[in-house]
Amino acid sequence: MTARVVVALLVLVTLWGSAFPMIKVGLGGLSAPHLTLARHLVASACFLPFLWLRGHRLLPARRDLPSLFVLGLLGFTIYHLALNVGELRVSAGASSLIIATAPAITAVLAYLLLSERMPPAAWIGSSVAFLGVVLIVVGDNAALGFNPYALFVLLAALATSLFAVLQRRMFSRYRAVEVTAFATWAGTVPMLLFVPGFAADVGGAGRDALLATVYIGVFPSAIAYSMFAFGLSRAPVTLVTAYLYLVPVISLFFSWLVLGEVPSLLMLAGGAVAIAGIVLVNLAKQRAARRLRRAAGRAGP
Repeated sequence: MTARVVVALLVLVTLWGSAFPMIKVGLGGLSAPHLTLARHLVASACFLPFLWLRGHRLLPARRDLPSLFVLGLLGFTIYHLALNVGELRVSAGASSLIIATAPAITAVLAYLLLSERMPPAAWIGSSVAFLGVVLIVVGDNAALGFNPYALFVLLAALATSLFAVLQRRMFSRYRAVEVTAFATWAGTVPMLLFVPGFAADVGGAGRDALLATVYIGVFPSAIAYSMFAFGLSRAPVTLVTAYLYLVPVISLFFSWLVLGEVPSLLMLAGGAVAIAGIVLVNLAKQRAARRLRRAAGRAGP
């Protein structure tokens, strides 16, 4: 975990934390399918000039198209559509709690698909971080109680976990930003099914909803997903996704700033516990890495 990776992950969680309340604003003027399509049309457009100006490739190899389509379907089509539909009836705080199960799901998938293990202390840290997220949501009275729409948010958590694990295989052939761009484009194609009525919906949306849509397309989508891919290309997937426990903490601030949702003392305490859990995960990973280096040194010539 170099300083560049840590900074990228902090930018990532800040931008993703801001996305939850901004999605609420966007849903105030657009339907969930049309908000999903508009967001990704904006994100897709952002990548074209960036890739061209930086001299990156603009098209993937034909053999990688099926893999990129799966990544796009999981990480963008399914994830964002399910999240937007879920947030129609689920509070921003509850949505962020359910999404916070993604690091644990990712850790299991990383072990099954990549043979990547988490040391016991890291599991403890992950549990502490999740407890912090639970405290945040318990402190949000509007988030209490079961809502069937929460199942859509859970589907989003599973989709993004698979997305995080499966894209690791692409970094041996593509830069992180290229993987993000190609997956974004691939994930946007199925969303074109929502074109009927799109123009009328956008035309009737208010200024705040449109500005929120542009914001989530540029920042939480194009920029943050590029930071996510950069982190995954440089660090273990379980460590990168552990930082996602910070998203609800950041979401508290933006929900207060954008929606006027003032956090309770319990929610603030939960944020502190979540941060402590992330610290424990990082320390556990660092200790495990040092043990591996010492063992490799003893086994060397």
